[in-house]
Amino acid sequence: MTEPVSAQQPNVIRIAHGIFYVTDLERSKYFYVDLMGLNILHETEGALYLRGNEDREWTLKLELAPEAGVKHLAYRVGTPADLDAMTALLDRQSIPYRWETELDRPKLLRFQDPFGVPVAFYAESVKHQWLLQDYHLHRGAGLQRIDHINIMTPDVEGVMRWYMDNLGFRLSEFTEDDKGRIWAAWIQRRGSVHDLALTNGTGPRLHHFAYWMPDMQSIIRLCDILAGARMPESIERGPGRHGVSNAFFLYIRDPDGHRIELYTSDYVTADPDFEPIRWALDDPRRQTLWGAKTPKSWFEEAAPLEAFKGGWVEAKAGELVGLPVHVI
Repeated sequence: MTEPVSAQQPNVIRIAHGIFYVTDLERSKYFYVDLMGLNILHETEGALYLRGNEDREWTLKLELAPEAGVKHLAYRVGTPADLDAMTALLDRQSIPYRWETELDRPKLLRFQDPFGVPVAFYAESVKHQWLLQDYHLHRGAGLQRIDHINIMTPDVEGVMRWYMDNLGFRLSEFTEDDKGRIWAAWIQRRGSVHDLALTNGTGPRLHHFAYWMPDMQSIIRLCDILAGARMPESIERGPGRHGVSNAFFLYIRDPDGHRIELYTSDYVTADPDFEPIRWALDDPRRQTLWGAKTPKSWFEEAAPLEAFKGGWVEAKAGELVGLPVHVI
């Protein structure tokens, strides 16, 4: 399902991990581990490596830092040869890159994509026994596995086409206005609705980082857990059902403002009869199938991204930002 389109194209398997900068590691540990139920795979000085019950490797690293933000977002490729194909692509397009290491990841290819998003790609990782059927170890709401990321960008179509043309991503759904301008796109490699979502807005910034949940009840349980912990303000949007993706969702904000989506009940795109689904920009069902209003913060707030050479990537507004109709 994840074959490259051509022999020269890297075989990207799926979204793999994110690294968040947090300002209080103990506070974040309480939120992500004690309340949400992510599992600690490694704990080092100044960092936590977390995973869901089905993840066989860490999928979220929390790293202590003076300011909150996102270090990078990573994808898994099939083999080391795919990393060679990636560096050849970067050389052809004159995109700077470097090699880094991370715990359990001996070789990370790190660069900033042409639209400013800090990304990393790797082929090898230490595998750990999954916890899916170790029900006695499950805590909180039972987050199951990493699902997708959402990037806010002023150039949705440009980013979409770069990832599709160069890395073989496939289009699942998109939002388009009556002038043919694409306001949002959902693209994937692993046969789900999306590994990467792109939404119109000031950016590039990380809009949200999503985990798959075992069922709708587990999402509702997290609402009860946050309410019981006297933290209902952490719930930003939902629970509800998207029109786009058909998924049941909940958006929450961690103590540093990072947005996490809890997500379940979408569909597969691996069937050869599947065709991308178009949504009209003026169709309100795309945001929330049930018609509930979306808070203003969801359209405007997102996490800064670390620049390849240090500091933060400058977030810019595009021609669509600020127009009266917002994308999902």
